[in-house]
Amino acid sequence: MTGAALPAAADTIVPYEHLRLNMGFAEITHDVVRKAQNIHVQGADKKQGELLIKAGKRLGPVEISVAATVGKSQLLVKNLPNVLICSSGNELVDVGDTPLPYQIRRSNNYAIHAALQTYGIQATMLHLPDQPDIIQQMLQEASANFDVLILSGGISMGKFDYVVEALTAIGVQQQFHKVRQKPGKPFWFGTFGDRGVVFALPGNPVSTYMCLLRYVIPWLEASLGYPAKPTLYAVLDSPVRFEPKLQYFLQVKLWQDNQAVWRATPLQHNGSGDFASLLEADGFLELPEEQQEFGAGTVWRVYG
Repeated sequence: MTGAALPAAADTIVPYEHLRLNMGFAEITHDVVRKAQNIHVQGADKKQGELLIKAGKRLGPVEISVAATVGKSQLLVKNLPNVLICSSGNELVDVGDTPLPYQIRRSNNYAIHAALQTYGIQATMLHLPDQPDIIQQMLQEASANFDVLILSGGISMGKFDYVVEALTAIGVQQQFHKVRQKPGKPFWFGTFGDRGVVFALPGNPVSTYMCLLRYVIPWLEASLGYPAKPTLYAVLDSPVRFEPKLQYFLQVKLWQDNQAVWRATPLQHNGSGDFASLLEADGFLELPEEQQEFGAGTVWRVYG
């Protein structure tokens, strides 16, 4: 039977379906029988002491199966970071609430939470009101209990944007504030203690999501020891003009032509608040600030 040990006197296996049994004898019905066929020699796949799973490999069903096969009931893995996601702003209400005309439902925190869940991270969510003293107190407590803070909103030039001031007040070291890019120009990054990091993302939904893909997820994968992913490029299939001298992250629909070449179709949208436009997008094409004209047929990096 399949998987049975080879009898000492045998050197070849013939499957049952290639036999015709009659009166205690077996007639081989298959035309060709080769010596040592259907024998899986010990050590043929991997040899004793050979490395099976490299450091930085994400454990999926196949890795778990291999570990079980070789008797590894315990594996040394990296700790997942303890992450807090903070939304901010009195104009935001919960998903189950009916917003007033000046309000909208919170969504950025759920997008970030869902992205982190794909890495097995069950992040905590918190909402910050537009009150500077309360924001500072809540972030002070958060910095003492979490490794990573991911904030959405409150970092630009708005009248009620208190987040940057609060982070500075509790001792978070600003590494940079504002990036020459669109969307997501107000992006803020800082560190605290010997381990903590703060990603403060712009509040507009498309800006939040783009910065998540471009900065937060690559940082997370690198910190967990993941091997670098192959860089994806795509051919722009229609011309684009973008005049501001900023790195432009263009929403695109990706598809493969009959030569297996990735192509990117620009998508129309209503700015960085138009989160619904991302339903059609597969990612962002990164277009450099040094240019204003991007012709059809040119090749650019994709994040998505």
